[in-house]
Amino acid sequence: MKRKLTLAPDMPAYNKTDVHPSTFLLFGIPGLEASHIWISIPFCIIYLLALLANFSILFVIKTDHTLYEPMYLLLCMLAVAHLIVCTTAIPKLLSVFWFDDGEIRFEACLTQVFLIHSCSTMESGFFLAMAFDRYVAICHPLRHSMILTHTVIRKIGLAIVLRGTVLLSPHPFLLRWLPYCKTNIISHTYCEFMALIKIACAETKIHRAYSLIVAFLTGGVDFILIICSYILILHTVFHLPSKDARLKTLGTCGSHVLVIMVSYTPAFFSFLTHRFGHHVAPHVHIFVANIYLLIPPMVYPIIYGVRTKKIWDRFLKVFSFSKPLN
Repeated sequence: MKRKLTLAPDMPAYNKTDVHPSTFLLFGIPGLEASHIWISIPFCIIYLLALLANFSILFVIKTDHTLYEPMYLLLCMLAVAHLIVCTTAIPKLLSVFWFDDGEIRFEACLTQVFLIHSCSTMESGFFLAMAFDRYVAICHPLRHSMILTHTVIRKIGLAIVLRGTVLLSPHPFLLRWLPYCKTNIISHTYCEFMALIKIACAETKIHRAYSLIVAFLTGGVDFILIICSYILILHTVFHLPSKDARLKTLGTCGSHVLVIMVSYTPAFFSFLTHRFGHHVAPHVHIFVANIYLLIPPMVYPIIYGVRTKKIWDRFLKVFSFSKPLN
């Protein structure tokens, strides 16, 4: 039986008493409630494709030791982060859309906030690491294997995970200490830091400032450094002697650049509209926020799988019965 989202009995709409609710209610996409079922169909298909694509990438790279190279190892780390992000949010989203089951415990909501934001931060770090790999491979090709050893890649991966964990760990605690006396309904499909900030009935300038600082120190700085790395890459490429050499070298960066564009465009739109886009319709913002969680995890493995010859050849060998495995 479908359950209608309403305020909890002890959570009146404008109760000015400090309240720490035991549960929140995820509303879905405001204004598009009648279309939830139809929206859920492509969302579910994309989620299943994202699971299949990322697990396939992990399996293919795991089973082929010739793919134990820096770019592919970083791609594995990125795939794990993708799986955590979309699996943290999408099953509950589908529950809201299919069964009007928007109830989520406060602790589970805070856990969702932490996992989504921290793993998204890790994704940004992995993009930067992959850009650095391309920079070393193109600008210092003879030293690539000496600079980016397996040990160095493991340390880079660990540093990225620690950065995301340490910088985003305060988020749940900052949210836990806030009173929510206006409503326990979250006008979103998943628990998101700014969505909770907006329903708090206390001063949140410090919380917002911390969120902005963390966003700049992670995604902002990462994006700036990625741009710098590609400026250096382009400088090197355009000094190559032949056109064929330039095109071939640029081709090795094509997948990474495409992935960055697919990722950062909805991410920046979602971030900016949440904080400054007061005239953007709520359903537009929430829809884009969901696209950010769904599309990149599905698209990345496909882009790398199709455009990277080593991965594609191995994929065909693993999943084709007509060809023997190596």
